[in-house]
Amino acid sequence: MMNKFFKLGLAGLVAAGLSASPATAQEALKIGALMPLTGSLQAFGETALNGIRLAVEEINAAGGVLGQPIALAVADDQGSPQAGVDAAQRLISVERSHAIIGAMSSGITIPVARSVTAPAQVPQISNASTSPVLTTLEDNDFLFRTLASDAFQGVAMAQVAQEKGFSTVGIIYINNDYGQGLAESFQEAFEAAGGKVTSSAPYAEKQASFRGELQRASQGRPDALILIAYPGDGIPILRQALEGGFFQRFVFSDGMRAPEVVQAIGGDILEGMGGTAPEAPEGSASAQTFAEAYNARFGEMPTRPYIDTAYDATYVLALAAQKAGSVNGVAIRDALRDVANAPGVEIGPGQWAQALEALNQGQDVNYTGASGSVEFDEAGDVTGTFAHWEIQNGEIVTIKIFEPDAQ
Repeated sequence: MMNKFFKLGLAGLVAAGLSASPATAQEALKIGALMPLTGSLQAFGETALNGIRLAVEEINAAGGVLGQPIALAVADDQGSPQAGVDAAQRLISVERSHAIIGAMSSGITIPVARSVTAPAQVPQISNASTSPVLTTLEDNDFLFRTLASDAFQGVAMAQVAQEKGFSTVGIIYINNDYGQGLAESFQEAFEAAGGKVTSSAPYAEKQASFRGELQRASQGRPDALILIAYPGDGIPILRQALEGGFFQRFVFSDGMRAPEVVQAIGGDILEGMGGTAPEAPEGSASAQTFAEAYNARFGEMPTRPYIDTAYDATYVLALAAQKAGSVNGVAIRDALRDVANAPGVEIGPGQWAQALEALNQGQDVNYTGASGSVEFDEAGDVTGTFAHWEIQNGEIVTIKIFEPDAQ
């Protein structure tokens, strides 16, 4: 009877995703994609998922992982922390995913890591979460990301604002980990360089009116508005800013780099406006290879960010499982830095066959991604380069790619 209850209890823990028996090398690697397929980040989630699918298809066509094709499970986090936690739990306890890519919003990635992936010992790589909170999160080293922290992007935005000649700015930011972290990072860098933030106003999602936030941010008549938002709220904020005469000039965060923003407001009205977003170094052969493969599979790649970083997250998880010889979560986690960091045979996008050959010969590999270097530090963070992008003739174009100045 005691043995019966022990088995039932263990089954319950496994179903809850809080414990799992070690996976064997004969299992097929299953990756769970936790993406916003509805909600405020839907447009970004759909294209990021294409990046994941492209990597899975390439790897499977070239031999798969541990001799078997990767399986992909997809769950919608709905742009909501609770929905994201529930979806991540299903990916692990029902779909039996060995690793998770996502979430995209820092406000979802953090609770998922705390309550789901870290306790279940499942490695998680976000392709879009930039909050500095992730760096110090107590996740038992199961949380990684393939793009730079907003500790860097805030500096990049401050440089762009200065280059635009803005000496005073107001800030409106989404009231979550992403918005708060980026607003604080920007303000510190901007003021350290001699600029002045006249006011900083958080906003809650899906408000009917943002007039109060705009009035607050426009106090002191600053030169421009720093808008840290997603398109769902960013578009009405822009409309109300322009219609109410609060602001005429803007600097945008990466979350606003989306064609629907231009279409909704008008390219002529936003001519010359722009911001920052993560982007691979200029002239990157890896980025070019990825872009060509994406275009061939899905058509012209959108100007939205986070597609290449999702592709890279898939590649390093697959490489780690192959290196470890196992789909066990701890084994994958422990091999991630081995396959992403120097030294080793250089492996880039679309080079899975070369990676298999090197690993089978006992060599180390060093993956250089579509988004740039994926060298994980002790916190699971990477450095990166940023694009200064602008809206010109109704199109989003990259003006330059740069590394933010050290602060």
